Amino acid sequence: MLSTARRAATILASPAKRIFRFRGCQRLPLSRLLATQAKFATIPASPEDVALVSLFDHPSQSFKRSPLYTTGLFGHPSLTHPDALVTLAEATLARAQILTDRILRARESRDELLKVVKNLDRLSDMLCGVIDLSELIRNAHPDQTWIRAADYAYESLCEFMNVLNTHVGLYEVLKVVMTDPTIVSTLGPEAYKTALIFWLDFEKSAIDLPEGQRKKFVSLSSDILVLGREFLSQVNSTRPPTSIKPSELTGLKDTGMGVRLKLQAQFTQRDLLVYPGSLQAQMIMRSAPSEEPRRRVYIAANSSTPEQVEILEKLLRTRGELANLVGKESYAAMTLDDKMAKSPANVLSFLDALMDHTRPHAQKALQTLQARKQAHHGTSTLPTIQAWDRDFYCPPEPPAPPIPLPPLTLGTVFMGLSRLFQHLYGISLRPADASSGEVWHPDVHKLEVVDEEKGVIGWIYADLFARRGKPSGAAHYTVRCSRRTDDDDEASDGDMEGQEHRIVESQHFEAIKRHRLPGHDGVYQLPLVVLLCWFMRPSITRGPTVLEWHEVTTLFHEMGHAMHSMIGRTEYQNVSGTRCATDFVELPSILMEHFLNSLTVLSLFDIEGTTAARQIGNHHADPCHSIDTYSQILLAAVDQAYHSPAAHAPNFDTTDELANLHNTRGLIPYVPGTSFQTQFGHLFGYGATYYSYLFDRAIASRVWQNVFSEDPLNREIGEKYKREVLRYGGGKDPWKMVSKLLSAPELENGDAEAMREVGRWKIQDEVGLPGRH
Repeated sequence: MLSTARRAATILASPAKRIFRFRGCQRLPLSRLLATQAKFATIPASPEDVALVSLFDHPSQSFKRSPLYTTGLFGHPSLTHPDALVTLAEATLARAQILTDRILRARESRDELLKVVKNLDRLSDMLCGVIDLSELIRNAHPDQTWIRAADYAYESLCEFMNVLNTHVGLYEVLKVVMTDPTIVSTLGPEAYKTALIFWLDFEKSAIDLPEGQRKKFVSLSSDILVLGREFLSQVNSTRPPTSIKPSELTGLKDTGMGVRLKLQAQFTQRDLLVYPGSLQAQMIMRSAPSEEPRRRVYIAANSSTPEQVEILEKLLRTRGELANLVGKESYAAMTLDDKMAKSPANVLSFLDALMDHTRPHAQKALQTLQARKQAHHGTSTLPTIQAWDRDFYCPPEPPAPPIPLPPLTLGTVFMGLSRLFQHLYGISLRPADASSGEVWHPDVHKLEVVDEEKGVIGWIYADLFARRGKPSGAAHYTVRCSRRTDDDDEASDGDMEGQEHRIVESQHFEAIKRHRLPGHDGVYQLPLVVLLCWFMRPSITRGPTVLEWHEVTTLFHEMGHAMHSMIGRTEYQNVSGTRCATDFVELPSILMEHFLNSLTVLSLFDIEGTTAARQIGNHHADPCHSIDTYSQILLAAVDQAYHSPAAHAPNFDTTDELANLHNTRGLIPYVPGTSFQTQFGHLFGYGATYYSYLFDRAIASRVWQNVFSEDPLNREIGEKYKREVLRYGGGKDPWKMVSKLLSAPELENGDAEAMREVGRWKIQDEVGLPGRH
């Protein structure tokens, strides 16, 4: 998602009686903490918690590979070389075809009809287990041979899955099941939810249309993928430079790069060419007293070619045509069917309410900027704040913790996370030695997720350090979902002549990581996730990795996704963990960020658990936070307008629509000649759902404030959240989960009024940075 910079909070406080230090961190003395202290009873750090510090801060001393046992990736004995992944993909295709044929024969017996939903979920898991593994390898493996093998596996299995999504025979079998009340009555809540997911996916694929229209659907879908790739390739393309006269940089506040720029201009005797997005451009936007160079840099940064605009508009028109083909009035209407929002009208109800709530705060903040500009220029009236004024009069600051802290090492943060999960859920993180061949790079660490009653409930592989060829940023990959497996009835799948060895290979691949958990009927496939981050690697010379505050927040966010995957252990993989509605999936991860606002939680970074938390005051609010939030709301409104029926018209102009929204509902005037929409990359991946992050931020703020804030380590509250929300994954209506958690029955129906109600909630804290996944 598109990010807004989060601002540091300045705290004025008197000296504390005791220096606030965390062992395991590089130590610095702290001062200016208020002396009001309150002891909190916390569970002492366990030996496993302490081992996390050593694992991540001193990997050369603690990291082990078993020399006695060699395996393949993620413990699969066969995955020791790239060719094995190609072979696995082919084996999976053969076995998937056998299971598909079984489902198609289901109408021959009632017993088989009763197993259709289970078998469709098995089929999906069979394919996704290799597709998701391949996606991870494509993004994380350093060996190009492995990446090429993963590309083949991913593309061949996705192609087969696309065939299944438009398979009339499968749809007709499911239709028999869903229209037979005696069969539907046998489906539990998870099974019924899974059946609905398949049903909606079929309907979105034009399955009930004549063959010619189905072919048109496939053709349009392919066009959308091609246009989407073209659009994304242009999003980050270099914009042409703008010319800045040396005289326009007089009075630069930046004494480093600003001096170098002026010296460069004096030496060359020429105007400076400044590229948008460069360090020079950022410095000018923040430090140039004259408006003109800032205006030119802003316009250059937000420029587009006619070809770039046309690619976007063709993408929007094609999406609209696809939606009309399946009987929907717009792409937004087609997309939102299975989301919490349900309809474009409901999204607009949420955005309108959120705008109404946020606008007064944003306007007040804008007045602060106007006063600064007035003082700068010495005008008699408040001047207009232009788009190029934002960073000059309110320079972005790095995010900061709510109190001054010593530098936090990566190991210390993981220890704090483990202790937090132990307090809330009775779950901890335990370092585990990976066997030789189990991971794709020596930097990858394996963690067991351990429940105090059930034992190991899943695994996290942490690939956290930057390296050449690895994508930057942070992401959570679900490599294997949870599901129940003892009732698979594989024996009835049948076989295929000449494919016996492939069937066995696919079965062996699936059989890894299945367990019988205490207190649970049956055998479960346990979840396996990977965290990818871009932190600096520890070294002998630099010592442990010390995280910036935004990196600590990122880690808490991604671990929120990981715990959702671990706890959302369902019988059907299509509704397990993070496999839930797009506008619900970020709630657990954003909520995790709120815990970093608690002094009680911060005390968990103290390895001995003896540090007293302190109450602090004089919390300085960033005046621009509400302006940035309002800008995100406006972008969500742009996304809805671009995917509305109006976008289908041949004369629809995305630039005019952007300008109109800025000038009628925005705070800062639209700048003629600009067209930011061609850089709004989330129009492809989050088309018609960009509101989701704001929506989950609002709910997370409410949950934190009403449920957790007073006693964030309370086990009963943590168990309630686990019981009412996390354990269901996507297997229950999110509105019912949120309604029960917040004791707010008015939300249960999830209608327009419920969306408006969420829009009226304050987004409490500067958490939930877009850009995380």
